Amino acid sequence: MTVRNLESLFRPQSVALVGASARPGSVGSEVAHNLLSGEFEGPVMPVNPRHKSVHGVIAYPDVASLPIVPDMAVICTPPDMVPGVIAELGRRGTKAAVVITAGFGEAGSEHGRALQQAALDAARPHLLRIVGPNSLGILVPQVGLNASFATAAPAHGRLAFVAQSGAIVASVVDWADAHSLGFSHLVSLGDMIDVDFGDMLDYLANDGHTRAILLYVEAVTNARRFISAARAAARMKPVIVVKAGRFAEAAEAAASHTGALAGADAVYDAVFRRAGMLRVLTLHELFDAVEILSYQTKSAGERLAIVSNGGGMGVMATDALMQADGRLAELTEETVERLNRILPANWSRRNPLDILGDATAQRYADVLDVVMEDRNVDAVLAMHCPTAVASSQEAAEAVVAALGERPRKLVLTSWVGGTSARSARDHLADNNLPTYETPEQAISAFMYLVNYWRSQTLLMETPPSVPEAFEPDRALARRLIDQALAEDRAALAGLDAKRLLSAYEIPVGEPDMESTQGAFELIVGMHEDAQFGPVILFGQGGSAVDVIADRSLALPPLNMQLARALVSRTRISKQLQGYRDRPAVDLDAIALTLIKVSQLVTDFPEVAELEINPLLAGSGGVSAADARIRLQSTDQSAVERLAIRPYPKELEEEIELGDGRVLLIRPILPEDEPSLTETFGKLTPEEVRLRFFVQKKTLSHMAAARFTQLDFDREMALVLTEPGVAGETEIYGVVHITADPDNEEAEYAIVIRGEMTGMGLGIVLMRRIIDYAQGRGIKLIHGDVLRENSTMLRLCEVLGFTSKVDDDDPSVVRVTLALE
Repeated sequence: MTVRNLESLFRPQSVALVGASARPGSVGSEVAHNLLSGEFEGPVMPVNPRHKSVHGVIAYPDVASLPIVPDMAVICTPPDMVPGVIAELGRRGTKAAVVITAGFGEAGSEHGRALQQAALDAARPHLLRIVGPNSLGILVPQVGLNASFATAAPAHGRLAFVAQSGAIVASVVDWADAHSLGFSHLVSLGDMIDVDFGDMLDYLANDGHTRAILLYVEAVTNARRFISAARAAARMKPVIVVKAGRFAEAAEAAASHTGALAGADAVYDAVFRRAGMLRVLTLHELFDAVEILSYQTKSAGERLAIVSNGGGMGVMATDALMQADGRLAELTEETVERLNRILPANWSRRNPLDILGDATAQRYADVLDVVMEDRNVDAVLAMHCPTAVASSQEAAEAVVAALGERPRKLVLTSWVGGTSARSARDHLADNNLPTYETPEQAISAFMYLVNYWRSQTLLMETPPSVPEAFEPDRALARRLIDQALAEDRAALAGLDAKRLLSAYEIPVGEPDMESTQGAFELIVGMHEDAQFGPVILFGQGGSAVDVIADRSLALPPLNMQLARALVSRTRISKQLQGYRDRPAVDLDAIALTLIKVSQLVTDFPEVAELEINPLLAGSGGVSAADARIRLQSTDQSAVERLAIRPYPKELEEEIELGDGRVLLIRPILPEDEPSLTETFGKLTPEEVRLRFFVQKKTLSHMAAARFTQLDFDREMALVLTEPGVAGETEIYGVVHITADPDNEEAEYAIVIRGEMTGMGLGIVLMRRIIDYAQGRGIKLIHGDVLRENSTMLRLCEVLGFTSKVDDDDPSVVRVTLALE
């Protein structure tokens, strides 16, 4: 993944159009028209040996003849010419190209694939970036750049839209023009032989002109890069995605229930959820979601109060809310009593609030005053249907006036009707209130917000410690797998499968339950997806598993929070919590089993498919009643096949202190957040100032989560702690590095608790993180140190860092270490 030279693509100072044409209707002519007729202020240089000018601008016979080096080029030549053109551009020093030309690998031809590879080979020595081929082009309204053959130029805005399909980008451009919607970027990625979704997410996440990122995805090219970039971007701004091809059949029939249930689209769902992205199903929903997110992105809560002058309309809204897994607010007794004093006796007395068909504008205002103060209400949907006795316009004006300028909860509106309601809706919209024509549309918009908040919460939630420490017998598992493959037993079942599960402490005997008949039959499995690698499945098991199809998916590795969330997304999860005279099952035992299965497939790439069906679950625990495991011979490492880089256990190291104590250096875990927060609280104000450059009394949850929930493909933090369960042991020191998307440079930070200084621990941690960075191919480590922090500066000097006082801030020293 890299953002290298993408600035030349999206903020070029000059552009060459190779294959420019004066022939009306040709792609080269349309692109030339768009480039030349827009507001781009740099030179646009057409290249075509058969024309002296294109659209009145001097044309050049070839790239070598260009008077200046173009930052970016647009290529519209025949396919066979493209690799040679890219080589010419690279030799001139051009850093980016958009290849409009089609006819490469999209048709699946050997010649097309060979041309793709030739284009990449031509670009690589010059670090030239390629968008396409088979691209509609790119549009960057903020710099007036329209390097595409789209029929319209959208306004400048703060939305970025990225799609593989040029037709989709063209349609969105046309739609946006009709709806006065503005964009920071529109990018047609085409065949993605180089620049892909991961690159775009990294670039746009750090683009100050982009408020939200919208994606139209058909497929991704590199699973790990995509997830890493999406997770990083989603922490910074909304990322909303439409995935096309939801019902495409799997390329190959699976050999187990797990494989059949883990459909490709369900895997994408799991990917988007893990990355914190909001998924919608249509382009219309995509822009609806953007609209509501423009009003509020910080969580306001899920409990919705519905106010309506029509009981039936309130019921419809409630049905829509329940169907979408929403929450209806329960009014407090105080609120009901206050409403009794201002409403007719036959009002609904509960949520949804039916304030009756004769509701006046004043009644709307009075009800909102009360409901907005209810501590159980997070948001309000105010609705109105036209009646002969109450004006839609006056009701809308009353709602606006009632809300006024005071800080308020989120309010959505739905004024139903045609002509009589149109002006009312305009008034609500003009006063910054989201408004919708139907109750269902309003509920859908609210649930976009709720699901976005849920995804962000899941992204930052602190997982609980594993309820029991388990240490799998990896040596035994290795012997069992090697022996089975040596004996050509790729399919393990019965006792053979259970022996392998037992090596990972997954119970296979009879659990301590009241009766086997009272146990739930569940399924736990792993299927290897062609794009995203291993996927963990959980759901209702037994003989009818295919018919029931109650399942959810997650990507390994898992922790307790992720495992519990996986269980909660199934229909059977409510039953597992107990009902009537049936006790709740041991949910922690189920979650721990999921973690153990996740660890098994993380450790051994030979495990190609796994299914425990049924996993019997009761109040006393769980037991694998039957299991099947399919093995494969492979040279691929366990880490390589995972879409998310797992915890690097090989970095764990015990060290002995001078007083005989044994401490552990290991990578940080999400479960460490409580311990990290406690450590921060034990730092003196001076220690905090020297390390964080500001005075901070506490470490917020968001900051602590950011430090502990790392993407090991981009970051690493090593903690100095006591051996034991993460989250339950003290942390004495932390060293952290964050690499740039190109994995070229990394910034470091280190903190050691005061009582542990003077023992040489700082230099030990720094050397471990330097060794790690060197092993990952990082070429430079740097950090900022306060000039008065003599201890850190001496440490850096010992380690070989060079120092330079910051030109903009003399109180700060920039320290750098070049790695071989």
